[in-house]
Amino acid sequence: MKFSENWLRSHVPTQASRDELSATLTAIGLEVEDVTALGDGLANVVVARIVECAKHPEADRLQVCQVDAGQGTLLQIVCGAPNARPGLLAPLAMVGANVGGIAIKAAKLRGVESNGMLCSAKELGIDADASGLLELPANAPVGTAIGDYLGLPDASIEIKLTPNRADCFSVRGIAYDVAASLGSEVKPFDTTPVPAQSPSVLSIELEAGERVPRFAGRVIEGVDATAPSPVWMTERLRRSGVRPISFLVDVTQYVMLELGQPMHAFDKDTLEGGIVVRPARKDETVALLDGRTVTLDDEFLVVTDGCGGRAARAVALGGIMGGLDTKVTDTTRNVFLEAAHWIPSAIIGRSRKLGLHTDAGHRFERGVDPELPRIAVEYATRLILEIAGGTPGPTTVVEHAEHLPKPSAILLRRARIARVLGVDIPDAEVERILRALGLQAAAVAEGWSVVAPSRRFDIAIEEDLIEELARIHGYDRVQTTLPGGATRVAAPSETRVEDGVVRRQLAARDYFETVNFAFVDAHWLAQWGADEGAVPLANPLSAELAIMRTRLLPGVVAALQRNAARQAGRVRLFEIGNVFQAPAQPGDAPVESLRIAAAITGDAAAEQWGVPARKADFHDLKGDLESVAALAGATLEFRPSQAAHGHPGRSADIYRDGARIGWIGQLHPRLQRQLDLDADVVAFELDLAPLTVRALPRAAELSRYPSVRRDLAFVVAEDVSWAQLAATVRRAAGPLLRDVQLFDRYVGQGVESGQKSLAMGLILQDNSRTLTEGDVAQVVATVVAAIDEAHGAKIRG
Repeated sequence: MKFSENWLRSHVPTQASRDELSATLTAIGLEVEDVTALGDGLANVVVARIVECAKHPEADRLQVCQVDAGQGTLLQIVCGAPNARPGLLAPLAMVGANVGGIAIKAAKLRGVESNGMLCSAKELGIDADASGLLELPANAPVGTAIGDYLGLPDASIEIKLTPNRADCFSVRGIAYDVAASLGSEVKPFDTTPVPAQSPSVLSIELEAGERVPRFAGRVIEGVDATAPSPVWMTERLRRSGVRPISFLVDVTQYVMLELGQPMHAFDKDTLEGGIVVRPARKDETVALLDGRTVTLDDEFLVVTDGCGGRAARAVALGGIMGGLDTKVTDTTRNVFLEAAHWIPSAIIGRSRKLGLHTDAGHRFERGVDPELPRIAVEYATRLILEIAGGTPGPTTVVEHAEHLPKPSAILLRRARIARVLGVDIPDAEVERILRALGLQAAAVAEGWSVVAPSRRFDIAIEEDLIEELARIHGYDRVQTTLPGGATRVAAPSETRVEDGVVRRQLAARDYFETVNFAFVDAHWLAQWGADEGAVPLANPLSAELAIMRTRLLPGVVAALQRNAARQAGRVRLFEIGNVFQAPAQPGDAPVESLRIAAAITGDAAAEQWGVPARKADFHDLKGDLESVAALAGATLEFRPSQAAHGHPGRSADIYRDGARIGWIGQLHPRLQRQLDLDADVVAFELDLAPLTVRALPRAAELSRYPSVRRDLAFVVAEDVSWAQLAATVRRAAGPLLRDVQLFDRYVGQGVESGQKSLAMGLILQDNSRTLTEGDVAQVVATVVAAIDEAHGAKIRG
């Protein structure tokens, strides 16, 4: 927000210097980003009129001007400005003035005497324009000090606002904070209605429900649209970063900057019928003031010039920009002023969707005082009548009262103030601050019953009021003593492996962690077949980041692809993060779950001379995953997967304790082509919580007795997996079994077609004695019988 210092001071009288004012603004949370001084040191610079111009006898680009400076005699000035001409009014630095660090003296230029200097805006220090003399309006009083005429010296102050301070998008809104901080009072603002002088009105209908609960409009006939904007208005606009265009446009901009209410002026004669505010129709178009024609959908709101919604013509894009066909011009005679209250949710994201950024949209997205539309229309009417004349009709206000915010009282307790801030603020000071901020405060037993003004959307609870007190009273006056009391140290649970431990384990196995946005491109998820149950964002940063991710793998693999495209031959990435699913019941919050995903491509090991190079495969990634599972003492089971994104026969669903917790495998070749991946990619994704649950660790003595190993080879059907056999062995072998290991798989001569030979080693041990041959034989016999019964497997001869 940029504004004129003098404009602010016109609303809140204060003796504070410019530096003190800037420091105060920053201290109360309105951070000053830039202060540009304007027109300092303009003594002896006056308004002057060029009476005559003659060519300089010795220079082609110079003119000898006779200038009236209001002294009764003409001054001869040598000037090289291209726009110097008879009748022009411009600033004149008299002899003795000091402009831009140059002392003005009587001098001869190429032999011709010159008694002063006609000035450009840059030379006066009020603008960057140095292309010619600063042209003043034809009614500028000759001889008047330029500082008095242009309201100088002044400064253009730019502040950075946080999103919650939408009320400070106006000079008057800033004035309340300044008044409270500097012990002043904001001057009353004249809101007296301008009496109607004609019955001319336009009907207004609101068909957008709660999205536009209030709309004010007024017809003014017989306006002189060619009337120039007064200097005080144009200068305040320029110093606020707004380029003056024409009086009727400037008035709406001026009211917006001063009060914070965006508004628009229509050429009434271009409107057909009354005004209707309604949702846009799909593929409806509107030509905007900037010359662009945009295509809309039903998320947008439009102002039309029909009645009852029957007319198809949209004449403005609600809350964002007016239409081209109904704009005011120099030929406009009859004006329709409008000011409406558009709620933030009806405007948020709409400008960005069209690639627009407007002052009106910026304000409505953050919230505008719902009480301002009538006030803004009355104020703009008064300015138009004073400068351009006209006959006003009555102000029409249409509203849906049930959708307008209702003021509610907030209890502010003095004990709560002391507890939260740690300081005692006197009651008189509390009341002064609240009153200066425009809040209504009534004393009650515990403190005050406070009603916030309608412009302060950010004040809803007691803590908001306490924040206001701290901000204005001064953060530097709040004690820095640390609060006392005991804190409870929460020890990490021994029944869960911490996320940090998992991260360190994967980093130790040569993985890099990647962090991706939680919102992704819908096309990504569709490629993976993971778009079911996706949660769309109401206000996306861009079309490519429009929905919440349902899986981690698309983001991890996208990061892998970017690395591979930059000649990284061996890439190993993982991510731990939340994924989101639409709720089962409408209106509930999305369902979040924490997951872990990883993807690898390239060589299994970094390049070295001691080991032959080979490509990473399913088993490399499976080993890394099992190392993570080992942290929790978990045994994972892998079953063939039918996932669409997985390679048939090279991917598996992951189970723990009979429950599916994720997927691992090589990506499907078709998906790899779509993702522009040249090399094979192996990946996994699973829920993190079930992977990291572990039993409470218990200390146990290691057995002092030797272990016994027995190797067995079974011939079993090809479709029986090792995981199934191992599970059967563990169930049958009993407490003596310490481990079972697969050490060979064989198909070929000696094994029937459709069969395979799996060789395993059983590790047996007891804690209390040395096992006998009978003990071992009994376990082996039980295992052989169990495998035969469960899988039809026979001992290989």
